[in-house]
Amino acid sequence: MSDPTAPSDGPQETFLSHLVELRTRLVRAIVAVVVVLLCLFPWAKNIYALLAAPLLRALPKGATMIATDVTGTFFVPLKVTLMAAFLLALPYVLWQVWAFVAPGLYHHEKRLAVPVIVSSFVFFLIGMSFAYFFVFPIAFGFFASYAPEGVTMMTDIDKYLSFVLTMFVAFGITFEVPVVVIVLVRLRMVTLEKLRSIRSYVIVGAFVVGAIFTPPDVVSQLLLAVPLCLLYELGMFVARFVVPPVGGDAAAKSDASN
Repeated sequence: MSDPTAPSDGPQETFLSHLVELRTRLVRAIVAVVVVLLCLFPWAKNIYALLAAPLLRALPKGATMIATDVTGTFFVPLKVTLMAAFLLALPYVLWQVWAFVAPGLYHHEKRLAVPVIVSSFVFFLIGMSFAYFFVFPIAFGFFASYAPEGVTMMTDIDKYLSFVLTMFVAFGITFEVPVVVIVLVRLRMVTLEKLRSIRSYVIVGAFVVGAIFTPPDVVSQLLLAVPLCLLYELGMFVARFVVPPVGGDAAAKSDASN
């Protein structure tokens, strides 16, 4: 006589095996970040100096950055080094994520997922680079030039790190717009005609986003809003070449059933 609990053991064991695999993937990803962090730690001060270079170049002669927290001189460079370690280890982390979710995807979903993951990573790095090499020098020069008479601009290193991280995330996500547009069109969740019809709303939204995530000056807002609008146009342009043909959905479903 068969055990009445046997039918429920299969799904339970499958669920537990997925949890074990998820734990393994997470541990591998964390270990990779920690290993890279340990390798970079001897150069933590140099890495922070590289991050602070745009502001230091904009400060008046003789002005420096300050640390108002006793532990700030240690923990702030450590945080910057951790961020650098995560970025360097991110390809391996994404590979672990991909290895976990790929077995549950259909063939046509895998073909779409790989380019999306790679392009998202590349565009995020481009957004961070745009902020570091183009936005920071202009914004910091603008702020330093408006310092009142007798006031020396001396920024706390912890507050500077918070500002930089916010800008990196804002510009990194902004540069994901083409990827989002292409994926939405490719999955037939929205049409190109609809995207063109809401162009004016996107422009207004871009300036609202720029006002929220950048300092309260016109220059920084423009440096975020204008690229966002241009990237939206780029996404629509590229999406013209990836629109699935009529009947493509049926072909994908038949491919998935095989």
